[in-house]
Amino acid sequence: MRYSSIVKLQQNMKALTFGLTLVRHGETQYNKEGLLQGQLIDAPLSESGLQQAEAAGCYLKHVLFSNVFVSDMLRARQTAETIMKHNTSCLGLQAVWDPLLKEKSFGTAEGRRVQDLREMAKAAGQNFLDFTPPEGETQEQVKERVKEFVEKMLQKIGAEHWQERGVEETSPPVPAETSPVEGTADDGVRGVPVHALVVTHGALMRVALRFFVDELHCSVPPGSSKEHVFSLSPNTGLCRFIITVRKEEDTFKLSGIRCVFVHREDHVQQ
Repeated sequence: MRYSSIVKLQQNMKALTFGLTLVRHGETQYNKEGLLQGQLIDAPLSESGLQQAEAAGCYLKHVLFSNVFVSDMLRARQTAETIMKHNTSCLGLQAVWDPLLKEKSFGTAEGRRVQDLREMAKAAGQNFLDFTPPEGETQEQVKERVKEFVEKMLQKIGAEHWQERGVEETSPPVPAETSPVEGTADDGVRGVPVHALVVTHGALMRVALRFFVDELHCSVPPGSSKEHVFSLSPNTGLCRFIITVRKEEDTFKLSGIRCVFVHREDHVQQ
């Protein structure tokens, strides 16, 4: 075996494992009234939404984050800024405002009742979740945005943390898949130094979770049904994943993903 082949084999034995926590933004007045916002309506958080964001921030205040990615829409930015101000690990971090994390566009249905969209889907003979109103984004278009964001995130985190945090795969720095979930804020990421916080939107999160499970073969948490996993996350609902990447040449490739929990809302129930 040539020396270059041996070096490449040794490099492929290294892996970087990191946490990914998705958070849906806090409530807006449109959420409260059952109205669709999408992309054209850039509403701020309601008083209740601000309280939810504060509660999420307090819940996550001792969880270590190394990277923050946020939808560039106001409701997501306000939620992220509130979470970050409570978290000492975020003090020196610069959040990345990314339009790829925008909410799904609902086209001509934006500003109308969610019930109106259900009736439009029924009239068209389509499933509500798969229905695309005129001028809106299809599920496939949203999925492409999710895929593009995931790829960007993997490359950024790999470039920033591989040299320092990449380890031999024989000694993974994260709990095994059978490790119990204890209901604590740091479930799955205790002792994991690389952890991305992503603040985004309900419909996009639903598409992302389906993509993770159906196409990336992400495991579903024990006791959770796919129906629950693919349901709409509550305002400031939390979903957490453990991701492993390998380096191939100068590119970082996903090699594994598992789900720790979905749609956790302990902080708003306390």
